[in-house]
Amino acid sequence: MINRSALFIDNAYLHKCTPQNIQIDFEILSDYLCRDTQKLRTYFYDCMPYQSNPSTENEKIKYSQYSKFISVIEKLPRFQTRFGKLSKREDGSFEQKRVDILLAVELVRLSWSKQIGHAIIIAGDSDFVPAIEAAKDAGVIVSLYYSNQSIHNELLSSVDERYLMGEDFFNTVKRQ
Repeated sequence: MINRSALFIDNAYLHKCTPQNIQIDFEILSDYLCRDTQKLRTYFYDCMPYQSNPSTENEKIKYSQYSKFISVIEKLPRFQTRFGKLSKREDGSFEQKRVDILLAVELVRLSWSKQIGHAIIIAGDSDFVPAIEAAKDAGVIVSLYYSNQSIHNELLSSVDERYLMGEDFFNTVKRQ
């Protein structure tokens, strides 16, 4: 078996599950979750903040702040960012597009090309189930880190290993 892993982070999900008083240290998170294997890479999936045309001052500030955060993430060793698109719904809320597909395609590609033997996923959406099943068919062990506050049962059932992200988990990976 290949003793190399990849970590796949759905950042919108992780952000939703992270307690308000904690900021994640993504390098510690990656090292902690990949600790028993050789790490190929950590893939970080998200969308840049919405920009209307013309952008409001608040949108410009959010975009600038998030760009600085992404600049830090991209400088971490073996980190790769992938971005979907943020679209605005008629009711004014926002919806991520393409993020789940980007993660799923990468998971299947790395699995079937035998670049990884272990996939570690932080997500809660059942849209990943077909990709997880394809990765398992390629011989990859799939571990899921999740929160009870937001998880789909079908996703929990599809993975090989499940780990609850509770208080101890977040204290381990928080920024000091």
